[in-house]
Amino acid sequence: MSLLAFAISCNAATTASPSAIASSYSLTTSTSLPFPTATLSSSSAESYMKSSWPLNDDKIDFGADDLSFVSDPFPDSSSDSNSPVLQVTYPAGSYSHGTGGAQFTALWNPSSGDKFKSMLLTYELAFDTDFDFVKGGKLPGIRGGPEENWCSGGNVANGSNCFSSRVMWRTDGEGEVYSYFLLPDGLCDNSNYICNQDNYGTSIDRGSFSFVTGQWNRVTMLVRLNDPVDTANGQVQLYYNNVEAIDQSILQYRNSSKVYISGFYFSDLRSAGSDSSWATPNEVHTYFRNVQMWASTEAA
Repeated sequence: MSLLAFAISCNAATTASPSAIASSYSLTTSTSLPFPTATLSSSSAESYMKSSWPLNDDKIDFGADDLSFVSDPFPDSSSDSNSPVLQVTYPAGSYSHGTGGAQFTALWNPSSGDKFKSMLLTYELAFDTDFDFVKGGKLPGIRGGPEENWCSGGNVANGSNCFSSRVMWRTDGEGEVYSYFLLPDGLCDNSNYICNQDNYGTSIDRGSFSFVTGQWNRVTMLVRLNDPVDTANGQVQLYYNNVEAIDQSILQYRNSSKVYISGFYFSDLRSAGSDSSWATPNEVHTYFRNVQMWASTEAA
């Protein structure tokens, strides 16, 4: 590991840009998702995404009607304010994938035919000024494995099928990483982890940062798979607005070499609960822009 990477992993107050983090871990392959040059309604947005983004199974899993490209509601100097941004709609009363939000996976594999084992994802997101966080919701992250549609919604990770690491907001906008992976002995006794006993995901470092409404928030997530596969040395790292908020490196994403990183897991919905106590009282929106990824075939 480079000296910069060591410093990043050891110093919780580290500030670094996504490109600097990628460089420190030798993630030299990169890509980004193109955005349209004009605003698009939901039907046109779906067509654009299918033709321009590498969607798994060439589809949006759910919520296509809640996706559109709109003018940037919070233009600032950090981005081209003339470029449309992706809007996700949460109708009033929505609280699950059947009522609002959207989900899809954008696959990314190296041209060499090898599989990625480390990936850095960064994006900017914004919440409406009047966005009510209520109890929580999912935000995009990284997923992988041969069963690319599993490891979410209570479908457990067994080490050879899949994994996922997403971002979540909780009450008052508290942030965390929310993952489906193996749970080595003793992990759930660690105060940094909140393990569910009902086959759902594990919360990592809940409340280590907090989202703000009415402005752009930058999220940068690094996932490095454990290696060897029987060793819990996998890593997840999260930077919020370029400041390190989470760094855990005792994770076991896999117990089989069949598990690799597939790409960008766009999962934006009010969930982690299945009842109306999670529902938004009014129609609100989230917005996304500047989605970029870096990767390597090297593991942790």
